[in-house]
Amino acid sequence: QVQLVESGGGLVQAGDSLTLSCSARGHIVTSYAMGWFRQAPGKEREFVAAISWGDITFYGDSVQGRFTISSDNAKNTVYLQMNSLKPEDTANYYCASRRFRDASPYPNHYDYWGQGTQVTVSS
Repeated sequence: QVQLVESGGGLVQAGDSLTLSCSARGHIVTSYAMGWFRQAPGKEREFVAAISWGDITFYGDSVQGRFTISSDNAKNTVYLQMNSLKPEDTANYYCASRRFRDASPYPNHYDYWGQGTQVTVSS
C-alpha cells in the first residue's frame, strides 16, 4: 500500500513563506511523477505544481514564480516551497502520485493521494 503524508501547513500572514512536505511510504517507485493540488471550500480542485521522474517541473498559472516544487529521492519526499503567500492561496493542499514518469496537471491522472494539510493565509 502506498501512503502519502503531507505536513507543514498552518496559519500565516500575507507575504509570508511556508514549506510543505510530502513523505511517501510503501511500494512506491521513485520514478513516479508527483504533484501538489489544492482545494478551497466551494472551489474545484486546482493544480499547483508537478515534478517528473527526471525532475522536470511545471506550475499552475496562479502560483508561477512564487512556488517551487522539489524532491529528494533519498528521503522519499517531495516539497512545496511557497513564497509571497496571498489570501487566495488559502486551501487544503494535497500531495499526489501517479504511476507514470510524466507529470500531469489533471487530478484524474493521479493514483495516490494524501489526506491534505491546511494552509490559511490572513490579510
